Amino acid sequence: MPEPEPPRRRKIPRNVWALSGTSFFNDISSEMILNLLPLFLANVLGAGTAVIGLIEGVAESTASLLKVYFGGLSDRMGVRKPLAVGGYLLSAAVKPVFLLASSWGVVAGARWADRIGKGVRTAPRDALVADSVASSNRGLAFGLHRAADTGGAVLGLLVAVAVVAQVQGDAPELGRETFRTLVLVSLIPALLAVLTVVLGVKERRGKTETDAPRIGFRGLGRRFAVFLAIVGLFDLGNFSDAFLVLRAQERGLGVEGVLWTLVGFNLVYALVSTPAGALSDRIGRRRVIIAGWITYAGIYLGFALAGSGTQIVALYLCYGAYYGLTMGTAKAMVADLVPARLRGTAYGSYHALLGVIDLPASLIAGLLWQGIGPWQGFGPAAPFYFGAATALAAALLLLAFPRDPV
Repeated sequence: MPEPEPPRRRKIPRNVWALSGTSFFNDISSEMILNLLPLFLANVLGAGTAVIGLIEGVAESTASLLKVYFGGLSDRMGVRKPLAVGGYLLSAAVKPVFLLASSWGVVAGARWADRIGKGVRTAPRDALVADSVASSNRGLAFGLHRAADTGGAVLGLLVAVAVVAQVQGDAPELGRETFRTLVLVSLIPALLAVLTVVLGVKERRGKTETDAPRIGFRGLGRRFAVFLAIVGLFDLGNFSDAFLVLRAQERGLGVEGVLWTLVGFNLVYALVSTPAGALSDRIGRRRVIIAGWITYAGIYLGFALAGSGTQIVALYLCYGAYYGLTMGTAKAMVADLVPARLRGTAYGSYHALLGVIDLPASLIAGLLWQGIGPWQGFGPAAPFYFGAATALAAALLLLAFPRDPV
């Protein structure tokens, strides 16, 4: 009688599935309202692009300064789940504040509080994903997580399309009552996200890392620091996607047109993320990221030159491919470059640097859009030319980066 075959080791463990489910529900909630927030600010509250850039820049910078602290805290605690739960809970709890929004200041406060929740949870959650899977499947795990996150965005946007059609019909601009309805509906998946991480993630207390830095890059290595510097250059031209939404409206897309375009973008993102992560396990993270950044440069050049809403739609679909190629792959590369005991600190540092740069990036984009100095006469195309240039420069630098460790 032949001996039974040993059970095959699962490539994707329970925690990765649970965290993917959490991100799925959270993005259903967030994408219903955050993608339309710049239109609400501009069309209902009368905020200018500089104000919108300020709100988005401060939001991401606030979150990211917290990410480095809470990532390091998870290393020192030897446990990551409580911080992930707390962050998701805070973001869910603050969403009703959007119902009270009568000025851009109220919107800014709610947006910033939501990003504080993201700052608390993101680095511990990413480290928990990396802790839960073998290095040979790390790209696949992060790709799956990004695919689930983006699948939630697709569903959230489809719900938003239905709400917009039901509440305001063919009105070309977003109305106050439409936005309030979206906020109310978004509370349900926000609660499901919290329940999923509470009930689905199982974590054993690991070894505490008393030497983990609270703020900074001590112990993370030179290669990691060089990688962060290159990513920082890229991110200087990677301003808030709120400007892409405004560009879509400026090129003739109405509210429903913008929403359907975002559905297509997120669908492509979701479809590309998992195979791109698995590809990075085989050929190396660096090659996949470079391909994504070159794609990004071409897309932003297209946004600068686009003359119609149809062209914007096509560019958005390509933009989804860029996201799929790079987002999960970059997170997997962070884990490749640092010691396992400092992954929380590394993810916090990674997100913190990007968030700090998001503020000047979004402010620069807003000012370039309005036309200042040598950029006068370029109008809304100016920030996209700038973003394409920084992406190409970063891709060239990453090409010279030392060989991948995978």
